[in-house]
Amino acid sequence: MNYNADEKGYYGEFGGAFIPEMLYPNVEELRANYLKIMYEDSFQEEFNQLLKDYVGRPSPLYFAKRLSEKHGCKIYLKREDLNHTGAHKINNTIGQILMAQKLGKTRIIAETGAGQHGVATATVCALMGLECIVYMGEIDIARQAPNVARMKMLGAEVRPAKSGSRTLKDATNEAIRDWINNPVDTHYIIGSAIGPHPYPDMVTRFQSVISEEIKWQLKEKEGRENPDYVVACIGGGSNAAGTYYHFLHEPEVGIIAVEAAGKGVNSGESAATSALGKVGIIHGCKTMLMQTPDGQITEPYSISAGLDYPGVGPMHSHLYKTGRAEFYSATDDEAMAAGLELTQLEGIIPAIETGHAFAIFAHKKFKKDDVVVISLSGRGDKDLNTYIDYFKLA
Repeated sequence: MNYNADEKGYYGEFGGAFIPEMLYPNVEELRANYLKIMYEDSFQEEFNQLLKDYVGRPSPLYFAKRLSEKHGCKIYLKREDLNHTGAHKINNTIGQILMAQKLGKTRIIAETGAGQHGVATATVCALMGLECIVYMGEIDIARQAPNVARMKMLGAEVRPAKSGSRTLKDATNEAIRDWINNPVDTHYIIGSAIGPHPYPDMVTRFQSVISEEIKWQLKEKEGRENPDYVVACIGGGSNAAGTYYHFLHEPEVGIIAVEAAGKGVNSGESAATSALGKVGIIHGCKTMLMQTPDGQITEPYSISAGLDYPGVGPMHSHLYKTGRAEFYSATDDEAMAAGLELTQLEGIIPAIETGHAFAIFAHKKFKKDDVVVISLSGRGDKDLNTYIDYFKLA
């Protein structure tokens, strides 16, 4: 079984490029060139240098002693929260800004939910001196105010998406409309492992530095490259894709994805695509998607802006459909409790998205000798207001 994209951008039955004709030249230009550019020596040299000196990689693999004692297994945290800008998103935006420059693009657009991808995009645009427009749902602008301020400070224009649920899905819709209207000079930096081919594969390859580092770091700490399990939260799924990448074809490594169940999988306020979704097309690819019986997209809900999305990337749909990955759904309450537990046991405040990954311990029991690596994909600074309101900390 192959878990990577084929040359047409399919993971099994999922993926592809379902796009309006006006976008075909943009997407085809990228598809025809992305692998060739990405693996040029000069590109790799600049990419890796920026990851080292600007992002601060490698990110540590930290043994969480007190959390391990609490849950009866060996828990390692891949500290993506320590990257410049506070999350894994910067790995991809560094790669894509270099790609845009190679293709001669002068204007950058992006979508964002939690704001971390927006900040990472605005950051690399400031670094390279390119125009930056970030689309963000009106609701997310309100609940992620610190990140909105950071984007504006970095010189980006933040444009609100005021339609639909006014969250990530709608921000993506607006970004795609912009791209259709500006096909020549604009590159769309998609932040997750979603969208038309080659985006899911390209984003996954840029994020695969996460699992690449885990292998040699675990070898240093445990004398072996492969953990028993890798765990990540999943919305569109870029942190998960990067965390899983080098383990996809290692059958002894269990792959675990934790989605946002919101107020409960069957509450009508959820983003648990594996439990609620069926095959559909969203934002240019065929994937698992929450939808009504007549094919209209169901509005998702999660307390975490970054997981508030009605689908998952096509790679993750394939992992779910083939049974290669175990999918779990964590409620708002479980994710918030897991985030607080990590904070009080290890002194690390996680993003609420990441809190969902730590909620795995409410759903699955691990063995004493199991080595479990969790992607700590973002830090909680951006979510302090939500934590304050939820736990009444003020």
